[in-house]
Amino acid sequence: MTGSVYFISGIDTGIGKTYTTGYLAKLWNAQGQKTITQKLIQTGNVDISEDIEQHREIMGMGWLPEDEAKLTMPEIFSYPASPHLATKLDGREIDFQKIEHATAQLAEKYAVVLLEGAGGLMVPLTTNLLTIDYVAEKKHPVILVTSGRLGSINHTILSLEALKSRGLELYALAYNLNDESQDELISKDTAEYLKAYLAKYFPQALWIDIPVLK
Repeated sequence: MTGSVYFISGIDTGIGKTYTTGYLAKLWNAQGQKTITQKLIQTGNVDISEDIEQHREIMGMGWLPEDEAKLTMPEIFSYPASPHLATKLDGREIDFQKIEHATAQLAEKYAVVLLEGAGGLMVPLTTNLLTIDYVAEKKHPVILVTSGRLGSINHTILSLEALKSRGLELYALAYNLNDESQDELISKDTAEYLKAYLAKYFPQALWIDIPVLK
C-alpha cells in the first residue's frame, strides 16, 4: 500500500463518526490530499452502505467507481447490531481478507484512506476479536471522535487509555461540535479539559474541531 490509512473510531455509538469521516475527506481533498472513505463493516443495511452514502453527500460528490465495485463497503450485514451479532443472524462470518484486499486497493490509488469503524474501539467484530485488536494488528493510526456531551470526558479517557495499552498511535482527537451538551458550561469545560489531557499525555496528536453541520 502506498497511501496512509487512518482508522476512525468514536467514544460511543452515535458520536458522529460518519459525519466526521465525510467532513475530513471533503476537507483533505480540498487541501490537495486525494482522500477516500471506507466502511470497515456495515450493519443494518443490505447491499449498500448508508454510511458511505452519507460520506459522499457530505463530500459533495456522487457515487464513485470504488463504491460501485464495493471496495469502500466490502462487508455488509443486514441486522443493525454489533458485528459479532449481525454476522450470526446473517449466518456468515466476516471475510477479513476481503476487507484488507479492498483497503489495499484503495490505498494504491489514494493518498489517504479514512476507514470508519462500527461503534467504539471495544465493539466485538467476532466473539474473539475486538475492533481495537483489529486496528492493533494492522497498526492503523487512530482518529478518535468525541464531543462536548455530558460523559464525554470519561468515555474519551477510557478510549485513550485503551489505545495506550495496545501501543496504538492516536493521530488526532476530533471534537464534534454537532454533538455539544445543551449546557454551554459543560461543553466549554469538556473541550478545555480534553485539550489539556491531550497536550499532557498525547502531545504528538492533533486536535481537530469538526464544525456544525449546516
